[in-house]
Amino acid sequence: MTVRQLTEHKELLAAQRLYESIWRSSAPPVTAELMRALIKSGNYVSGAFDGEDLIGACAGFCSPPAESTLHSHIAGVAPGMRGRNVGHALKLDQRGWALARGIKTITWTFDPLIRRNAHFNLAKLGADATEYLTDLYGHMSDDINGGGDTDRLLVTWDLIAAEPRPATAAGVVALGISPDGTPVVGTSGGQTVLVAVPADIETLRATNPAAANEWRHAVRDVLGGLLASGARVTGFDKSGWYVVERNES
Repeated sequence: MTVRQLTEHKELLAAQRLYESIWRSSAPPVTAELMRALIKSGNYVSGAFDGEDLIGACAGFCSPPAESTLHSHIAGVAPGMRGRNVGHALKLDQRGWALARGIKTITWTFDPLIRRNAHFNLAKLGADATEYLTDLYGHMSDDINGGGDTDRLLVTWDLIAAEPRPATAAGVVALGISPDGTPVVGTSGGQTVLVAVPADIETLRATNPAAANEWRHAVRDVLGGLLASGARVTGFDKSGWYVVERNES
């Protein structure tokens, strides 16, 4: 596998088609024309290749100069390629690209209900969850978002100081999982609290949209409420728990 910047129009079309195959939406999440404009204006557009095959792609744009931040807008890995560290390779390439331009932080958003993304972003990369954003993009009619609210966690990746941050699920349960897989609200009274997310929200959206929506609102109320009150996410346990430290003051 190799990762490099995309330059040719055929590569940008391949990236657009890759995104379409991942999101399975009526319109492409990002078009080749937009990626061409991002490249022309000095922004980041890369692809991961297995031989000649594009198996992952990532695109982002720079913030105002004073902020010295790159916002990573979209990243995706081809179906069937999970477990090959394609996403990690793309992030490391993005990190190197940013540092070479004097950029010290990268931000992006992700759906807090998707366990593998939470673990990758918070535990493996060591990024910090800095804000809970309610229905950031509005309803998106694709197979991943399922037409529901698009709540997101904004994360900030310190390219100099961040390190992998393994976490252990130990604390008071603020949001748990019932035997039938639905959310159960607990207590947020402890110093360290745990917030669960379902094992596979994408399948749940397809098989039980009502339950998926219940999870969305439960995590919004509990995790979003904790962050709004000054609490800080300190990690994500691979078994499906956000570890959150409350601000006692």
